[in-house]
Amino acid sequence: MMNFRLVAAALFTLLFPACAAAQTPDLAAIARASGTPDIPGLKMVWLAPWGDLAKSHPWRNIIVHQTEGPAGSARGGAQAQSKNPTRRGVMVWVETDGTVYWAVAEHLVPTHGDGANRNDNKYIDNGPTYRQVIGNNSVGVEFAGNFPDVTRVPTEAQVAAWRILVKVLRARYGIPLDRVYAHNWIDYKDARYCEGCALAKMAREWGE
Repeated sequence: MMNFRLVAAALFTLLFPACAAAQTPDLAAIARASGTPDIPGLKMVWLAPWGDLAKSHPWRNIIVHQTEGPAGSARGGAQAQSKNPTRRGVMVWVETDGTVYWAVAEHLVPTHGDGANRNDNKYIDNGPTYRQVIGNNSVGVEFAGNFPDVTRVPTEAQVAAWRILVKVLRARYGIPLDRVYAHNWIDYKDARYCEGCALAKMAREWGE
């Protein structure tokens, strides 16, 4: 006699992956949304909601920054940035616990970068970047927490958030993988460590 419980369990095992896949939100579709969408895997604090994508600034690159602020400083930095969007800083801030703060409306341009003044090809070919990958065409993402040791690596929570965030940014603004840059790749920065290098390298290695 057929064991209907076993049959049902077998059918569930076969069908569940397909059902789960059908219910998985399309990250690319979410990236084209407006407002304050829920992004699976990200704890996002919206200080500035997404607007009409067609009216956003024409972002062409992503620059990864690291601040010497302690754990908890991303929140304060993002709040200050939100109040004065074009000050020295970035559009997106990432806390040590992986919380992402979207601080600036995407049609505004914060002041970040140093004019893409690096031309020694130390990390990458600077031919395409010299004086070209600059604040007014690049989304800046700031990772907090490398104080008092600037060589401290990003936390596991930050890396997990970045894995999703970089895909969202690239999908939203149509930014190719090879236009994700560490700040130290394009500017002469603090010689004690390579700012943003590990995170930018991860993004490129993760691929599409």
